[in-house]
Amino acid sequence: MDGSTPQVAALAAGGLVAGMALLVRGFGGYRTAARIGDISTSAIGSLAVGEVRVSGTVQPAEVLLVSALQSEPCVYYRASIRERRGDDDGGSVLDEERAVGFRVRDPSGDLRVFPRDARWDVPDRFRDRSSLLDGEPAALRPRTGPLYAPADPDRDARVAALLEPPVAAPGGPSALLRAAGGDRTYAEARVEPGDTVTIVGRALPFAALESPAEADLSSGSGVALDDPEVAASIADARAAGTLLDDPRQAWGNAAIPGFGIGRPASAPALDSAANPLPLAAPDEALRVARTFDIGPEQLILAASPDAPLLIAFGGPTAAATRHYDQFVVGLFGAILAIGSAMVLAFAVGGSLGG
Repeated sequence: MDGSTPQVAALAAGGLVAGMALLVRGFGGYRTAARIGDISTSAIGSLAVGEVRVSGTVQPAEVLLVSALQSEPCVYYRASIRERRGDDDGGSVLDEERAVGFRVRDPSGDLRVFPRDARWDVPDRFRDRSSLLDGEPAALRPRTGPLYAPADPDRDARVAALLEPPVAAPGGPSALLRAAGGDRTYAEARVEPGDTVTIVGRALPFAALESPAEADLSSGSGVALDDPEVAASIADARAAGTLLDDPRQAWGNAAIPGFGIGRPASAPALDSAANPLPLAAPDEALRVARTFDIGPEQLILAASPDAPLLIAFGGPTAAATRHYDQFVVGLFGAILAIGSAMVLAFAVGGSLGG
């Protein structure tokens, strides 16, 4: 038996596995491209209830996120850090994906998007490496402050943020960087205000959304409303009639648009000894009410059991093309798998015959 046969068999087996992985990924890309391409784009201003495809620019809603690795304001980010020490793959140091609700606008109007359980198709905007010799990448700016930022900070708040020295949050991305001990690979994908996105999902009235607060956030951590204890508490409150449907009754002053930012749209009920809050100017009150108030019949986009929510970066053509390219790579993977299988069969057959 030729001494190189085991090495050839091992390489062929590796090629077979890699080819099959590319093929499976390629078929996944084909399904995604077909879903994007099979539905025509609807104008937001004339949207109807049901599965739709919309495309437009991203606008912030109530708050924005601050991305983990580059501290950029965004409505979605996916950040990862992988570490290698010599020949040892240290694995994942950070693997974080978060999203907040936002609006998407086209020439006919805008639409509120609730991203809970959405599938995000967003390519990396930042990818780089560090090493003990070269240090960290120049473009790496890990988040040192809060995770959330106001969607429309006023001038005084922006000035204060610039003048205030950053304080690293315990356990945040900057703390992970201080613990660096080997070569690292950094990657971050983001969707920022002003970006173009294509969304395929179900348009439904806001009143049909069971839990708007839960649907407005998407995170790999935290307690969801489908947690058994939380769900049981809500069920008990409903049965006892103590779960209030009127936000003003349930939350009091907190239900007034603009109350939490010091510019309430209407007069709050305050203790007689409390300092009165200045009411928002009419134009500001309208802007705040539009930001925080959604009418029960107003259509929104959200995930549903029969229509998963897909949010893809770019316009429909760009998003579909990205996945068709992935399918083409999958076809090359099929050729690699077939060729590797033939080599493996020959190597194993020759080894057994010898």
